[in-house]
Amino acid sequence: MKLLMIYMHNFAFKPNIKTIDTAKDAIDGGEATDALVGLIHVEAEDAEKSIYAETKLVKNLKWAARRNNTNRIVLHSFAHLSDSNSSPGFASKLFDNVEARLRNASYEVLQTPFGYFHDLKIDAPGYSFARLFKSF
Repeated sequence: MKLLMIYMHNFAFKPNIKTIDTAKDAIDGGEATDALVGLIHVEAEDAEKSIYAETKLVKNLKWAARRNNTNRIVLHSFAHLSDSNSSPGFASKLFDNVEARLRNASYEVLQTPFGYFHDLKIDAPGYSFARLFKSF
């Protein structure tokens, strides 16, 4: 798994192009303020270690959110960080599981529609813990 985490003053998205035919239809966009945005690339090998990958993802997101003094987390599929891709079904389920675990830990969670390219608006500050990368 590859995880690029960016703290953002404002993050807005609108689904633009559907890239996975089986993805749920999505028209509406969304917005989050003062949020940690996780740009997440789920790799093929993550399916073999699914519980480990899920737990590491949750722990890293929670850690980075605390470092940036926020309880808001956005989960965004970003399959541009590696050549290895998991199946869309596995990645989508992983996102749903991670969202549920974060909500159970009292985080506000927003998930961008899976299987789309999105129009994005980003406002991110420039300090060291505002941008973090993890590979596991």
